[in-house]
Amino acid sequence: MLPLPRPSLHDTPRVDRPEVIALFGPTGVGKTAVAIALTQQLRELGERPVAVSADALQVYAGLELLTGTATAAEQAQLEHRLISFLPVNATFSAGQYAELAHAQIDELLAAGQRPVVVGGTGLYLRAALTELTLRPAAPEGVRERWTAELERRGPVALHALLAQRAPWAVAGIEPTDRQRIVRSLELLEAGELEPPEGESELWSAAVRRPTLLVGLTMEREQLYARIDARVQRMIDAGVEDEVRRANAAGASVTARKALGFEETLTGDVDAIKRRTRNYARRQLTWLRKLAAANVIEVTGRSPADVADEVLGLWLKTAA
Repeated sequence: MLPLPRPSLHDTPRVDRPEVIALFGPTGVGKTAVAIALTQQLRELGERPVAVSADALQVYAGLELLTGTATAAEQAQLEHRLISFLPVNATFSAGQYAELAHAQIDELLAAGQRPVVVGGTGLYLRAALTELTLRPAAPEGVRERWTAELERRGPVALHALLAQRAPWAVAGIEPTDRQRIVRSLELLEAGELEPPEGESELWSAAVRRPTLLVGLTMEREQLYARIDARVQRMIDAGVEDEVRRANAAGASVTARKALGFEETLTGDVDAIKRRTRNYARRQLTWLRKLAAANVIEVTGRSPADVADEVLGLWLKTAA
């Protein structure tokens, strides 16, 4: 039996379709592949899609392997904005990202193009789509200042200070863990240490543009297997050299947040896999918080098949 022709914009009921399409999901679920397949289908309908990354670490040039940034071949199929534009020694905040993402989305819409926001960082996704109240980036030298403060006051005192300022952040951090205490205080000052979801407007803020939000999910064991395979591909592709270059260049506290940065420096591949799986679990928790998301199960499905379902949702969804 021959496949049915894909519907055109004129074949579907007339609705004001959402201006923005957003794809969210855990690391390793295949967001980029689905976005590329969706791009091909949208182009058949006369659309001009452009991806806007909603990833906290893909902004850094020189960490493409570690952060899973779209490859040159993938970018040739789908233009990506807000990736690989920042030197690794620069700090960056969600507030700065929000300004850039809003400008990119507005610019694309004004040019008659279709923004496809793609990412797995819950805060950055919401920052791109809403008007969250976000703090500016911390000034340069924050790490050095807190390190000096640690030497002056001691780790127990700074642990108590962290508990006072961000009680949600001290769970699992021992008063003797000097590195994690300093790092947490740095991130807190940079506006990157998120409170529990229920204590912020993160999940309740309204979108600034009509948006079709799609969440991609996968059976957990298969997702973990894909994550392990992805980490191994990173290792084989030379991620250790990439991270050592970034470290030598003075990678900022926000750049060093990249999953596996510290573990790559010590050669602990198992720890990279373990941290990435833990992060994927957190991303799945974020997905459950996105009440407006259309959740699509992608286990065992091709990117084209998933993209076809996303397209169907967009064609029938009124803004």
